[in-house]
Amino acid sequence: MTRQRALRRGVGVAAVASALAVGTALPAMAGGTGGTGGSSHGGPGHGGTRTAMDAAVRTEGLPGMIATARDGKGSWTAAIGTADTTTGRPRSTRERFRIGSVTKMFVATVLLQLQAEGRLDLDDTVDRWLPGVVSGNGNDGSAITVRQLLNHTSGLFAYDDDPGMATVLFTPQFLSRRYDTYPPQELVRIAVSHPPVFAPGAKREYSNTNYILAGMIVAAVTGHPYGAEIEQRIVRPLGLGGTSVPGTATAVPRPHARGYSKLFGGSPTPLDTTELNPSTAGAAGEIISTTDDLTRFLSALMRGRLLPQAESDEMLTTEGPGGLGIGGGTLSCGVTVWGHDGGIHGSSTLALTTRDGRHTVAFNTNADWFTGKLGLAEAEFCG
Repeated sequence: MTRQRALRRGVGVAAVASALAVGTALPAMAGGTGGTGGSSHGGPGHGGTRTAMDAAVRTEGLPGMIATARDGKGSWTAAIGTADTTTGRPRSTRERFRIGSVTKMFVATVLLQLQAEGRLDLDDTVDRWLPGVVSGNGNDGSAITVRQLLNHTSGLFAYDDDPGMATVLFTPQFLSRRYDTYPPQELVRIAVSHPPVFAPGAKREYSNTNYILAGMIVAAVTGHPYGAEIEQRIVRPLGLGGTSVPGTATAVPRPHARGYSKLFGGSPTPLDTTELNPSTAGAAGEIISTTDDLTRFLSALMRGRLLPQAESDEMLTTEGPGGLGIGGGTLSCGVTVWGHDGGIHGSSTLALTTRDGRHTVAFNTNADWFTGKLGLAEAEFCG
């Protein structure tokens, strides 16, 4: 993997979601022992998960980690390490954090709801809703469908791979540019200034540009910003009190940890990036949530509270290029899980569930260089 590709995946999808998205088996990763302090609540069935969290924090030099799991035995939470490396304040499972590309599951859910209501069809072209927006340099919105946006088969160039954007996002220049606003139209303009990576439908390659456009389509169909639709259709009905779509707001609502970033390879030492304007991620990754809210969202999604059966089946398809805004894969113990991970400056998140929604888990670390998410998945579902 090239350094540039690694950086792009840092803001978008990392190894777990990439593996899930193509339906491949997730390799096991042995857990370690040891402790970093902290607390846990719930039954004894998650000891392996706690051990894997301790090992990850210790071996990768993470400040801290939190988790919430729900299964047939009830709920379990754990918090280890620090929320603030200056004061030593410990992490808490009540904290809110930036969820990065886990946002994509929310956006895809709204578009599938709109299809169920007959307000659009996933096989509509992008030009049907955003005429002329995807054009030039070989890009053609009349040849790309909404479905191809959601399953990353559009072939559109990832705007965060643009050299200028990469400098803004992944070098120390980020510290002086972190409050800049990037409207979605500007991010798309950057993307289409490059030729497509491949012809629409030819293959699958992750691109955050796809979900910037998906958010714009939600607005075109409904007349409301995509974030307002998420709040009305998902956040309020499910009572997700810790979940919000910040837009250009730079602060994370309290309580929250400090977020530490190595700029996805651009800095050798962690930098405090707690405050930032998340418009650089937009509908591809701007949502703020909690581990409790994410487990409740996934459970509701899988149990049919958000989508009719037909749309749920479309979202969770394992045929062709795979799921829409979500990936599914089989762990070493034979358990199949669905979900997504996400990384954004100072935060890394993983949210997974079984197909029946009976066993869900969400993890967050207040750092963006974590690579051991597969180990957490194996520990929780196979331990």
